[in-house]
Amino acid sequence: MFLKSKGLNVNLTIKTLIYIFIAMMLLNVSAFSADLPGKIIVGCLEPLTGAHAVFGIEGKVGMEFAVKHINEAGGIKSLGGIPLELVIEDVGEDAMSARLATESIISKHSPVAVLGLYISRLTTVASEITEREKVIMVADALVDDITEVGRQYLFRPSPKASMQGRSAVEYVIEAAEKSGVKVENIAILNEDSSFGRSNAIGAVQAALDNGLTIVYQKEYPYDITDASSIVHGIATAKADFVVHCPYFMDAIIFAQAFRELNLIPKYIAGMGACGYSDPESIEALGAVAEYYSNTCSYNPAKDTAQNRKFVEEYTAQVGHIPTEGAGMNYYGMWVLKEALELSGELYPEDPLNPDNLRSAFLQLDLTSGPAVDTYPTNHIAFDGKGDNPHARATILQVINGESKVVWPFEEAEAEFVFPRPDATY
Repeated sequence: MFLKSKGLNVNLTIKTLIYIFIAMMLLNVSAFSADLPGKIIVGCLEPLTGAHAVFGIEGKVGMEFAVKHINEAGGIKSLGGIPLELVIEDVGEDAMSARLATESIISKHSPVAVLGLYISRLTTVASEITEREKVIMVADALVDDITEVGRQYLFRPSPKASMQGRSAVEYVIEAAEKSGVKVENIAILNEDSSFGRSNAIGAVQAALDNGLTIVYQKEYPYDITDASSIVHGIATAKADFVVHCPYFMDAIIFAQAFRELNLIPKYIAGMGACGYSDPESIEALGAVAEYYSNTCSYNPAKDTAQNRKFVEEYTAQVGHIPTEGAGMNYYGMWVLKEALELSGELYPEDPLNPDNLRSAFLQLDLTSGPAVDTYPTNHIAFDGKGDNPHARATILQVINGESKVVWPFEEAEAEFVFPRPDATY
């Protein structure tokens, strides 16, 4: 084989060519690696103090376990095994503290992405800043409107609030049918935030789609202290069952009111993953929590090796199974990991560029792997708004003092209890 240079014939053996090719590849790899950081910084923005700390702390722990497991599995392999590093800021409980925390974490650490917020109004404020700075946000907040305002760098794997409301209604209808119990009249309650309203919208639409009669509907102040008049109103309207979106304290107040007034319908289903069936609610309510259910954006009973590992390690550290906040942020971090892997494959020259990473998110189509193994369904992808069209909620019911997955029925770890054996009308 001959190459001609300046009129000279240079005889190069195949062996020499191979050496040159290897050297060129090594030079390219070295140059490529030099442009990558030694670790990929990911931000945790959660309410770690104040009224919403119970949710934020769980979300943070879920992220920490995900980062640990991702790094143990070899980091971001398409980028040479770069590990993730989590940096944390407390967003507090109001818009100003959320804004300051978001600006702080970006200015101090320049994260490739941030996860968290949980509270929708805090997410809205924080996403204004992440959008301006072109930082990917993997949100764990559920209000529908979060993805309706044109954010380009925000992605939400979990089922949105209206889907939670729809799931609660559909579960009761299916449980009633399986139990041979007739349900026709529904009462719908929600606390007065965009979160509660989004859940209620989904519940109303599901009720109408399934031919139910809405005999009572009420939006109440989230800081309600007496629910007796509402409970009386539900009984007077002869609602067969109630679908309710509370947070924490209002769930306690309503459950106690139903019990104390002895006005208990055939079923009371929570929607929106707050109150009723979470470990803190069960502890606060004691025996009163029995038979309540709630929707959840995470399935702690999903029978995969990755999910069992997470549940076992989380339970050993925290003392109870992962709650929704923990589960959403665990699989959210794995979704980010998959997007980083894909960005490394598609855009090796600049994989951490926010526009390249955004493009990778939009091209994800996951049907296997750790993210899917810990997700309520077996499919994760994103539409142009940043939502997963394959999302679905799970239903957990308190049975013998413990939250058990009861719906979808094919994935249940326990048989649902319907109607409530303590129903009074």
